[in-house]
Amino acid sequence: MTSDPRTAGPRPPFPGDQQQERPGLTSKMTPVPDHGEESYVGKGLLIGKVALITGGDSGIGRAVAIAYAREGADVAISYLPVEQSDAEETARWIEKADRRALLLPGDLRDEAHCRELVARTVEALGGIDILVNNAAAQTVNEDLDDVTSEDLEGSFRANVFAMYYLCQAAVPHMKPGSAIVNSTSQQAKIADKTMLIYAATKGAIASLTIGLSNLLAPKGIRVNCVAPGPIWTPIQPIVKSPEQIEKLGEDTPLGRAGQPAELAPAYVLLASREGSYMSGALVPVTGGTPMF
Repeated sequence: MTSDPRTAGPRPPFPGDQQQERPGLTSKMTPVPDHGEESYVGKGLLIGKVALITGGDSGIGRAVAIAYAREGADVAISYLPVEQSDAEETARWIEKADRRALLLPGDLRDEAHCRELVARTVEALGGIDILVNNAAAQTVNEDLDDVTSEDLEGSFRANVFAMYYLCQAAVPHMKPGSAIVNSTSQQAKIADKTMLIYAATKGAIASLTIGLSNLLAPKGIRVNCVAPGPIWTPIQPIVKSPEQIEKLGEDTPLGRAGQPAELAPAYVLLASREGSYMSGALVPVTGGTPMF
């Protein structure tokens, strides 16, 4: 990466004809996203910690997993079973950092699975100090009638209900100094007309983050969220047309989409002692697009 933020990652146009079926795989993307594999350098900020990251197989989740491992944490990642190949690649990078990796496939829309994720993490890795609620389902629409009841319920179950269940299960195991980091989106405030339900779930996550931070502060547990803008992850070739892919990030002030590696430092800050006086915060990583 260069120091010039305008050229720190690939700029549009991107190859447009690379659509994928859900949930999407990193290996099929051109260019391949940068998760910090060759660039992230740890500073020992998370030594002895255990982190559970949902959606940790690819995209932002993989970048955070790599960064946390290089900061000294053991990392459990959850993902859908069809994403096994991506998850194994993430695990390889965690283990290359001499940390333990725990792979936890399953569907976050199931409450029992959410609670099992925490139980298995605690059993296998000895506790849980950091919970990153990152996985998300994204539904797009052209008109109001395009979103089915199944889309609506599924999106809220994956994005909001799962976050709540995971927090309920994790907090009893967390000690003072632990942290919860949620992934919201710039859509929580911008709310594009083609992302009605996705934006609504991300708005709910932003609000839940503030409420949880107030609720858990007396326990010494910090709760914050990161709001990404357009990031080059497998969700993009699923929900966007070839024309939209070609121009992804072009309308941001920096003129490009972000790379997953550019999100990881924010998640490290919010999980580590470096962010010890931060709770209830929303950190935008949007390429300069204002959220307020």
